[in-house]
Amino acid sequence: MMSSHGDPALDALMLPFADGTLAREPGALFLRARKGAALAAGDWPGLDCETAFRPDAAALERAGIAVASESMAVDGEAGRPLVLLLPPRQRDEARALFAEALSRAAPGALVVASVANDAGAKSAEADFARIAGPVNTRSKHKCRVFWARAGQPGGDPALAAQWRGLDAPRPVAGGRFLSRPGVFAWDRIDLASALLARHLPTDLRGRAADLGAGYGYLAAELLERSPGIAALDAFEADARALALARHNLAGFAQRVALGFHWHDVTAGIPGGYDVVVTNPPFHAPDGRERPDIGRAFIAAAAQALRPGGRLWLVANRHLPYEQALGAGFGEARLVAQESGFKVVEAIKATGAPAAWARR
Repeated sequence: MMSSHGDPALDALMLPFADGTLAREPGALFLRARKGAALAAGDWPGLDCETAFRPDAAALERAGIAVASESMAVDGEAGRPLVLLLPPRQRDEARALFAEALSRAAPGALVVASVANDAGAKSAEADFARIAGPVNTRSKHKCRVFWARAGQPGGDPALAAQWRGLDAPRPVAGGRFLSRPGVFAWDRIDLASALLARHLPTDLRGRAADLGAGYGYLAAELLERSPGIAALDAFEADARALALARHNLAGFAQRVALGFHWHDVTAGIPGGYDVVVTNPPFHAPDGRERPDIGRAFIAAAAQALRPGGRLWLVANRHLPYEQALGAGFGEARLVAQESGFKVVEAIKATGAPAAWARR
């Protein structure tokens, strides 16, 4: 799901290395790594990449670059000669990542970050300088790339230690779920998901899948409302969210066979499901609206459901998903519209295109 317009933040990050301002140290670590024209296999021997986002990990792997999910990374691993990072938009999550980057760098090693101007580059640089000390900065591609040395005078190790915990898992929704900054709707029950949950019937049965499961809210609602569900697979591209879903759904493990998959749903999922629920994302990580992602979720659901299988979907009312539903399902109906969202049920069949019914 890489933008057709390239990746300006990655391009800016690599610029000081491309022009010789900074050295490409063997054994460097790249946090929240992404693949792009500025980073190709063979460009940087010994570079280790970590990312929580499965589409980015898959793109790196296809390019021959080794990558690990953050959940697989060794906690507290330090001593890196260079650490690169592309900070996320969520501020607490970004501050925690800045602190982690400094902790994983060897004393005196460079930590280099890049942020797009429209994603809060100035604030991100100021936050980094608070814990790292004075930074060097360059502007390019409508981004800021900035760097400092770990342990240099002027840094604030005590504040950095505090920031390490800013994105730690914590109770939300009155303690019903565990969540953390940076995952989708991390500190609340998402309104669209709650609308879908209220309309889920109690007669759903068999094998179910939650596409884009987040921290597990929809899956939990499905399992509580439909005792006939015997197995549920959670598919989620964000490894941090998937780990939370595993925790939040553990209480159902005695009754239901649970599976958890770090997976890009737009690439398709295995088949054989009786039920699919989803609140598909429609923004790319850089914030651009991407209705094609939701259409790909619908196509994946259509391919994975058995004949007669049921898709329960919620989406923003303006998103043009009707054609995708018509192509993949034999019947579809609009169940509800509320607060700018729509709930749709679609039934997998063969033959005729979907017949739409409105309530």
